[in-house]
Amino acid sequence: MPDKQRLEEQLISQEAERRLSNQLDEAEQIDVDVQTDLLQLVQGHADGVSFAAKGLVLKENIHVQEIKLQTDSISVNPLSAIFGQIELNEPVNAVARVVMTEADINCALDSEFVRSLVQKFQLDLDGQSVSFELQNIQLFLPSDGKIGFKGTILIKENSSTQLLGVVGIVIPRTDSQPIRIESIKCTEKEGLSIELIAAFMQKIKELAKLPYFTWEDIAFRVQNMEVSKESLTIILEANVQQLSSSEIDFLLK
Repeated sequence: MPDKQRLEEQLISQEAERRLSNQLDEAEQIDVDVQTDLLQLVQGHADGVSFAAKGLVLKENIHVQEIKLQTDSISVNPLSAIFGQIELNEPVNAVARVVMTEADINCALDSEFVRSLVQKFQLDLDGQSVSFELQNIQLFLPSDGKIGFKGTILIKENSSTQLLGVVGIVIPRTDSQPIRIESIKCTEKEGLSIELIAAFMQKIKELAKLPYFTWEDIAFRVQNMEVSKESLTIILEANVQQLSSSEIDFLLK
């Protein structure tokens, strides 16, 4: 935290840190800085909130090596804020820097929480609806600045169900260019039509070009990705419509 905080900033920030520490399974370090003063607080305003932590263990044993987050000015519930609970009255923008290891990411991809966020995508193939769902996806982070992945896709077409194996390499998103697919290879045990594989490939390209993603009341986009040996740093921009204490509890428990 900054060395020169107002007393009200110190009290609110310390209470927010205490609440978060009690909700987390594990955390090496947590720092919360609510940037406000007593007058602003009574009026339900704050110049911003910053959050920094290391060695976090979140829902379902999901590990995060490091996270730093800063919001812009916010409008909050003043009574809740006094007791260290930040409940938004208006949407707020935030920027976050998240660092995860290769093992952290693959553990998270295998969790029920993350699986519940992955949609079952639909394809239109000659008037027939075909659904596919990502399964058993693993990422690899070599030292060449690229991301490798492999896994299986569950495809449901009419009354039949098939598994499609996928192996590929992507070039991460940067400030100047979107994520790019360098190579992708599909394998199958029972055989798939060329039309279905082509429709699947087109859907992957569409997903890679999406401007933003949504979860609950949060819309976010990946601004930049930095890949090092077995580690990934992601810079996220988010617009948060609401972040009540119950939503925080859901993520952390």
